[in-house]
This record gives sequence, structure tokens and C-alpha cells, in this order.
Amino acid sequence: LLRSVAIGLIVGAILLVAMPSLRSLNPLSTPQFDSTDETPASYNLAVRRAAPAVVNVYNRGLNTNSHNQLEIRTLGSGVIMDQRGYIITNKHVINDADQIIVALQDGRVFEALLVGSDSLTDLAVLKINATGGLPTIPINARRVPHIGDVVLAIGNPYNLGQTITQGIISATGRIGLNPTGRQNFLQTDASINHGNSGGALVNSLGELMGINTLSFDKSNDGETPEGIGFAIPFQLATKIMDKLIRDGRVIRGY
Repeated sequence: LLRSVAIGLIVGAILLVAMPSLRSLNPLSTPQFDSTDETPASYNLAVRRAAPAVVNVYNRGLNTNSHNQLEIRTLGSGVIMDQRGYIITNKHVINDADQIIVALQDGRVFEALLVGSDSLTDLAVLKINATGGLPTIPINARRVPHIGDVVLAIGNPYNLGQTITQGIISATGRIGLNPTGRQNFLQTDASINHGNSGGALVNSLGELMGINTLSFDKSNDGETPEGIGFAIPFQLATKIMDKLIRDGRVIRGY
């Protein structure tokens, strides 16, 4: 009997000593991590590189019912392309404008001159005369957009102020989205809302991939699709810009 008691005491002592380590092996326990040194995934650097060059564009027109006062008709976004003050936006943003106002993210506001526009690509070029430096969008002419690339859409949706949305390039070479059906568009699931038109679509390095231009409002069955937006590839946009600056219009052979 004494021997059994002694064995029981020994086993009990062993279990008491082993319990902490046994508890640590419990598969149901929640592991504890110290995240103080972890760096979260972020596109902040890309935003800091690109966002200052994306401006708010306001189309103002005379309201004959309000003593010919200038009022905002439409709003959109634009992209500062170089230090000369040339800005790309969408033509539909500035259609029939009596005055075009451009607001930079640093608080400066300018009245812009319309250099030229092109209906077939829905692009327009504006010019502002700014003293001091201008932020310009990073461009890598050798960078080719690929399906699956992460992209950020930068603009001024609903005049809420500059907003960034994130998605991927869902498709390239989309055609038939405008009356001519000739232009190739980038398709993205990054949100492009009213006011984003003319803004920048950039990659994860902050480099310009395209000019945001439109989203599907409604499908043929009346539904409002989500995650379907389009941008004009930067290669085409810069080519059109150069022609508008040089000639004031785009001359085509067809």
C-alpha cells in the first residue's frame, strides 16, 4: 500500500511539472505574435509619387437664370504631364465650358487654357501658367500594362476630394466602348466614379498606366455592374497630347 501511494505521489509531481508545457502544446490555444516590428503592406509610396500630379478640374458655365453667374457644370480630374503646365483630362469633362478651373493638391488654383481636344479618344489637353515647380506624374515609357497588374485609380469622385481606389488590370485591348469602336482601353476593377474621369491609373510604383475615362453605368438588362472601369493607355494618351500641343487637333488618315 505504501508503495502504491509513493508511486501515485511521484506521478502527480511529474504531471504538475509537465502541465505548463502540455498546455503550450494545446492545438486550440491562440498563438501570440508581437507585431510591433511588422510593416503592413502598403501602396503609400506609389500614392506619394503620383497623387500630387492629379488635379481637380471644374467646368464652369454661365447660368442665364442667375444673372449670368459662372457655376460648376461638371467636374472631373486631370494629370499634370510636364513642368510646362500641360494637363491631360477627358474631353467630356470640359465640353462647352465657359471657364475651366484647375485645383492642385497643394492648394493652388488656376484658370486653364484649352489647348485642344479629340472626340475619338475623349481626351483634352489643358495648359496652366504656374510660377514655381509643378508636380508631374511619373512615366516609364518602357512599362507595358499586363493583365493582373495591381493599379490605383486617383481622382476626385463626386467632388469629395482626392481619393485612391485599388484593383488590378482585368483586361487590355478592349474595343467598341466609344462610338468609333477603334480605341483600345484598359479594363480595371478599381472603382472609377463620377469625378474620376481624366484622373490617373497608376501601377504599384506610382507610374502612369492610363487616363481614367469611364465606367459601365448599366448593362443591357438594366443592372448596374460593379468593378468594371476603363482607362486610355498612357502610350496613346501621350501621343494624342503631343499632336494637340503641336497642331491643336489630331489629324488622321481616315
